[in-house]
Amino acid sequence: MAHELRVLVISGELKPGARLVEGPLAEQFGVSRGPIRDALKQLETEGLLESQRRGVVVKGLTEVDVDELYTLRQSLESLALTRTMRAATAESWAQAEEAVRLMRAAAERRDARAFAEADLAFHSTFYAHAGHRRLAAVWEQYLPTFAVVLDITVARDVDLMPALESHEQLLALARSGDITAALTELEEHLLGARNRMAAALGEAPGGSEGGGA
Repeated sequence: MAHELRVLVISGELKPGARLVEGPLAEQFGVSRGPIRDALKQLETEGLLESQRRGVVVKGLTEVDVDELYTLRQSLESLALTRTMRAATAESWAQAEEAVRLMRAAAERRDARAFAEADLAFHSTFYAHAGHRRLAAVWEQYLPTFAVVLDITVARDVDLMPALESHEQLLALARSGDITAALTELEEHLLGARNRMAAALGEAPGGSEGGGA
């Protein structure tokens, strides 16, 4: 339930300022009010909704929100990548390589959804093998938001190969042990993702003007 509402909010189908009422939403989705109530609380925790005196309203994503999400992720993932590189095991690289393999297969058949799933699995590898429980927990908190963001941005890419090549380059640098080069590539990688989401936001219903995760 939370995922369906999250997609509507991030895509702009539910516009900022829209008031969300449990009863009508329960009827719309054919569920009881309980799952709706839980989903609203979850999205409020993620900063997508806000409780006001007149009820729960949509905050949505602004360009400021996108910038905050990606600058936060830059800090988190730099730490995750650095720690993983310093304590890398055959298992950690095998998981990252498998994710890249799945990305290539998805790119070749132009399956944007499968590509996005493998993309997130690739980046999640760094958090899983960083040996930092709280860092992994913060990533898990924001992972649902980034999953929807990635679905939106990947769906815009006619050719998924450039995004695939960016991930292959990042993995190669990570495996080389050159932390400085890997972090530089990661920064450029996330900046590109941030810019694609900002562009998508400007074109979304109610969005402001102005491939890979």
